[in-house]
Amino acid sequence: MACVREIIHADRRLTIREVAEDVGVAFGTCQKILTEDLQMRRVSAKFVPRLLTAEQKDDCMSVYTDLHERAQNDVNFMSSVITGDESWVYGYDPETKQMSSQWKTASSPRPKKARQVKSNVKTMLIAFFHIDGLVHHEYVPRGQTVNKEFYKTVCDTSAMLCADIALRSGVPAIGSSAMTMPHRAVTTNEFLAKHNIPSLPHPPCSPDLAPCDFFLFPQLKKTMKGRRFDDIEEVHANATRQMRAIIKKLLPDVLSSVAGTLE
Repeated sequence: MACVREIIHADRRLTIREVAEDVGVAFGTCQKILTEDLQMRRVSAKFVPRLLTAEQKDDCMSVYTDLHERAQNDVNFMSSVITGDESWVYGYDPETKQMSSQWKTASSPRPKKARQVKSNVKTMLIAFFHIDGLVHHEYVPRGQTVNKEFYKTVCDTSAMLCADIALRSGVPAIGSSAMTMPHRAVTTNEFLAKHNIPSLPHPPCSPDLAPCDFFLFPQLKKTMKGRRFDDIEEVHANATRQMRAIIKKLLPDVLSSVAGTLE
């Protein structure tokens, strides 16, 4: 067993047959050692958007710690954060394999379905929301690139709404986004500074700090999967309706969960 462990630790991609040949034992014996004695199983690598460097991981921890301390020390912190990002929504997005599963008896045939792909009818949604709900959303016109110039026009509208929210609530707004290039552009930062909207730090490749990425957009796309919409206008109407319903129904539970982790 020790010999098998040593060989596997040296190269975890070896097959059972290769290990058995190196050790000089039968295939079944080697399999038993790996699965029962060493409690190991063969798995595929998990794909992630990007492997972070040690420096990036340290940066993430620094930002996490800073945000955690802010939330603990300021009772108004969570209510002052306005977050925004963009994502594609489709006229048809195939349902997942799990969504298509159904109950069957041992004698009934297994259901079949043809492989399908996302439709070419799609639109980019830009959304901003905070603790009380949706602040602003709009759909990017066809052919328009989300660059710093376009993003500034979006910020013009959202900033006025942020200012109105801050005036009514008495709590200054703090901007937060997923840190794509338009968000980090000099003109965007100058715009935020001009309107006295501080920006929260956001380390690269950290979707867990972007509420749009781990809360709003996944839920939105889940409700739209498997459904067909005839045109962009119908996609807009359905996405807007679903997005408002998701924020109204699920956001309070998400915030309660976050508050529990901060205590």
